[in-house]
This record gives sequence, structure tokens and C-alpha cells, in this order.
Amino acid sequence: MRKFITLILATTALGLTACGDEPLPPTNAVETPQGKVIGEWNEDTGVANFMGLPFAAPPVGDLRWRPPASAPTFSETYSATAFGNRCMQPIGGENSFINRIIEGQGLNGVKETLVKGVVASMPAGEFSEDCLYLNVRTPNLGQDGMMDGEKLPVMVWIHGGGHSFGSGDQGFYQGDALPQKGVVLVTINYRLGAFGYMAHPALTADDPRGVSGNYGLLDQIAALNWVKSNIESYGGDAGNVTIFGESAGGWSVTELMSAPMAKGLFHRAIGQSGASTYHLGSLDDNGTMWPSGHAGGLELAKSMGLPETASATDLRALSATDIMETVGANIEIGEAFHTVRDGVVLPKNIGVAFRDGDFIAVPTLFGYNGDEGTLFFGDDPEPTVWLEGFPREGKAAQMTALEPIFGSNAAQTLLSEYKISDAETFMEQGTQMLGDEIFGVNVRFVTRQSAKAGQPSYIYAFTRIPPSEKQTIGAYHGAEIPFVFGTGEEALGISEEDMQISELMQNYWVNFARTGNPNGEGLPNWPQHNSENWMVFGGNNERPLTAVETGFRKAKLDALENGLMYHLDLVDTDAP
Repeated sequence: MRKFITLILATTALGLTACGDEPLPPTNAVETPQGKVIGEWNEDTGVANFMGLPFAAPPVGDLRWRPPASAPTFSETYSATAFGNRCMQPIGGENSFINRIIEGQGLNGVKETLVKGVVASMPAGEFSEDCLYLNVRTPNLGQDGMMDGEKLPVMVWIHGGGHSFGSGDQGFYQGDALPQKGVVLVTINYRLGAFGYMAHPALTADDPRGVSGNYGLLDQIAALNWVKSNIESYGGDAGNVTIFGESAGGWSVTELMSAPMAKGLFHRAIGQSGASTYHLGSLDDNGTMWPSGHAGGLELAKSMGLPETASATDLRALSATDIMETVGANIEIGEAFHTVRDGVVLPKNIGVAFRDGDFIAVPTLFGYNGDEGTLFFGDDPEPTVWLEGFPREGKAAQMTALEPIFGSNAAQTLLSEYKISDAETFMEQGTQMLGDEIFGVNVRFVTRQSAKAGQPSYIYAFTRIPPSEKQTIGAYHGAEIPFVFGTGEEALGISEEDMQISELMQNYWVNFARTGNPNGEGLPNWPQHNSENWMVFGGNNERPLTAVETGFRKAKLDALENGLMYHLDLVDTDAP
């Protein structure tokens, strides 16, 4: 796959706000199944914050490239007042995306320079293989460590970053707005890149299950098992858990929905700008346009000087730092480091599982942003993920390229709707086409299949753009995150309308976590998706803050979906 498939979701939350600058007083010790734990108490918000809680054993030494082992228990009171380590990832690998977000806001030159300076000076956190930690924000414990009322719904956030970057401690995820509305918020880490998703024949031979890879997904399942066993001590209801995530976190939501081991560990699902239904990798077979898991592991080992006959012991002896430097220097290697169909953790590719109705069916709320492609299309201007070297102009040549994958009618629709044959509009329209294909097609597909499975299913489009008239990135990838968490950065500009949209989205998200229905008193009605009903969050250009739109970009998404169906049919019968 082309490089942007790995980097497409590597945008991390900007996180300019330094959460917790002022030390907060501790809570009294809370009795938990792991032992006694103290956290921080915020008197202003009434929210207790527990950071750096281990949900599995450190995956180091002989535990590298193995399923997560049991979480430790505490013989002494555990101080959960600082975040745990971030998982291993290329240092600074997301910087170009962060700079594009800043540059695209339309700030004046002085402010842009100042904001970049603040970001550059912020501590990045410690990176380590010992990184399987999560954080809990709860409004349901007093400073005395005692539960204040009935158990509350739990929302478990899975961060984005292309399965290669990111962390649960990032600034935009660390706010009290959602807990103040009556949920317990959990943010998690999971192994990334080579450490989280690499497969290799030697690791497969060394594993009693006869498979390798998918360790990051197994970490997420371990975190959900921790929630099931521990969250009631923090005031949460283990019987009412919503998984939600953005970007690769949205991928993860659909991956969990396709993993039989996760059944019963969550009860609702929210996916923001991400669904893994177009990931076609398998363990030991080159899927359509995706390298096999084994091929990626062999390539990494070769790049580090190991022969094809290297053992699992040889692999585990490699330096973690050297592994990251090797991956960082060769982005092509990292493209295999995603979930793969292995027949055990994932019996089917995600898209095939959803197509066949063979997934964990729960109420769903999915959506995407109106200008998803603006942060990365310029690096690799290909309007469709399924074709490399797409002709930049010439309708006949473009038709010839598109027709085998999308079919004649859909290919004509794409050329008509996006107008990519015109060199003057190729970049603008190609950007939207790619964003619609990778995000819009897949979140709509998941929503539709969930509805077919008999579940309440809701879909949205976020079209709110930055307030400056000079902005250039539109409703970019990740733009909705601070609206959901209530962590918007004042340096980038926050209007009264922004605050109103944020309030609406938070209420919808919390209502959905509570009942499986986003609607509630005082909120504009959000109908189910059954008849192509979309909730559009916008407010720009004198449009309402929210509006129900039937068939949002329907002709475009229908045509693009042909490409997804074509490729799902190709991989359907492949062996794991």
C-alpha cells in the first residue's frame, strides 16, 4: 500500500492545553480488586482522576510479541497520580501533521509561530515497551474514595494514530466535560507499530495458538477485561460499556466488533472517522493490495540483519530503540503493521465480517468529517486507495483505470461527481474523493450493516470548519475530537457556536452511552440511519448548528462503495 495508508491516521490531537499543571489534592485510597489506589481530586469539577493504572503485565523481555499477561496487584497503596509510559513509536513522527493543522487554521504569522513554539516545547512523555496503562476519570467517587451514587455508564476511549502513534494521555482526551455529564471515562494505551501488530513465522511457530500479530488488539481486549473486573470500584457500571475512538481508534472499534474474544465486554460502539472494513491483510497470504503479516515481519527482521531462519528468541533480543529507528527510516515496512486475519483473534477480515453479519452487533454511532483528506492528500495525490499511479487528467484514461474496480456506471458517476479530469480541480476534488472513500464509505457501511443486524444505528457528518476566513483545511481529520471532549484550544480560536456544537455533541454521545439512543430532552431529534438519515454538525455559512440530511453525499458514496465490495469479494476465500 502507498505510504499514506500507514500515515493517514497518524494525526494526533494537538493538545496544546497542558492538563493538570496545578497539583491537585489526592483522593483517599479506593479499594479495588488490584489493591488500594489513590488518585487526584478536582474540587472544581467534582471529578476524580486516576492515571497510569496497569491493566496487564509489562510486555517486555520474553513477553514481547505475546498476548498480554495478567495485570499486577498492589501490596501497597498505588499512587495513580501520573500517567504511565507511552508505547514505543517513532519520536516526532506526527510533527508534520500537527504543523499542517496549525498552518491550516488561518492564524496570523505571529500567533502561528507562537503556537508552533508551544507545541515544540511540550514534553512528549516517556516511551517504553512497558506501556500497558489506562486512565480513569470518574464523577462518581468523592474525595473520600467512596462511591457517590448509582453506578454510571462507562466510555472507553481508544486513541488514533494509524496503529503507529499516539497515547491515551494526550491533552485533547484529558478533560472533565464528559464525566461531568454522568459517565466514567477510561482512556487506554495499546502496543503500536511493530510491537503491537508485527507477525513473523518464528513468532507464529513459538505461539501455542499457532498465530502471531494482533497484539495491540489483544491489549484493547485486556483493557476491556480490566474494566469488567475493576470499573465498579471507580463508580462505573461494567454492564454498560461503550467503546469509542477516532481514526485508528475507529478502526479498533470495528476490529473489536469483529473479534469473538471481545463479546460481552462492551455494549455500544462509537466510531469517529474510522472503520477497518477496508483492511484486507491476512497472516500468511498477500491480500488484495495488502502485504501479509508474515511478509512485514520478515522484512523488518531482514532490515535489522537477521536471516529468514531467525528464531523468536532472536527477535525478542532486538533492541526496542533499534526496531523503532528501523521502522522510522523505512515507512514501507510499517505498512504491514495492522490487524491481520489470523483465523483465531480475527476469523475474518473486518469488512467481510460486517458484510456477512458475523460481528458483535450492538447499538452504533459512526460518522466522519467533511474534509478528511486535507492533511495528507498533498503528500500522495491519489484519489482512490485502490489505484496507484492514477492518471492526473484525461477522462478516457481515468475511466480505463476506474472501470475494472468500480464498474462502468460507478466510474462514470465518480468522474462526473468529483470532476477529477480537470487539472485545475484535481487536487481539491481528489482530496474530497479520497476522504469520502476511506472514511465515508466505511463508516456508512458499518452503520448500515449494524442496522441490518437489528441494532439502533446512527450516523453523522461533521462539517464545522475553523473560524478564520483564511483557514485552508476545512473540517479536517480529527477536528471533531475537542468538540466531543470539551477540550478546544483557545489559541486556535473558539466561537460561541463552537461551544454550542460541543455541548450538543457531548450530550448526544453521553446519552448514547447511557441508553443506546443519542436523543434526549432539549436536543434536536437525531433519527436512526434507516433511510439514509445523517445528522450534520456544521453551522458554517449561516447553516444551522445541526441538521438532519437525507442521503449525505449519497451518489458519491454509492459509487465509491463498489470498490470496497469488489475487494471484499477478492479476499473472501483467501486462507488465513
